Amino acid sequence: MGEADIVALVRETLMVAMMLAAPVLVVTLLTGLLLSVFQTATSINEATLTFLPKLVAGGTATLFAFPWMIHLFRDYFIHLVSLFRTVHA
Repeated sequence: MGEADIVALVRETLMVAMMLAAPVLVVTLLTGLLLSVFQTATSINEATLTFLPKLVAGGTATLFAFPWMIHLFRDYFIHLVSLFRTVHA
């Protein structure tokens, strides 16, 4: 396994990690943005008001995206295991 292969593997690992985190992060970001606009429009200055809706939105996004996330991670893991044969001591 050469240097280029290792760089490609690290790049792929980072891409998979970003793709796994993206659904929850995007939904939580949008929920926080909408709640901030609501708080600004109503002049409510409570920092703890956004915690529960963001938690629920993130959990719901995780539930809906979980099958896709598991499929993506399984495919990546199978790819990593297949690379074990190409590594020489």
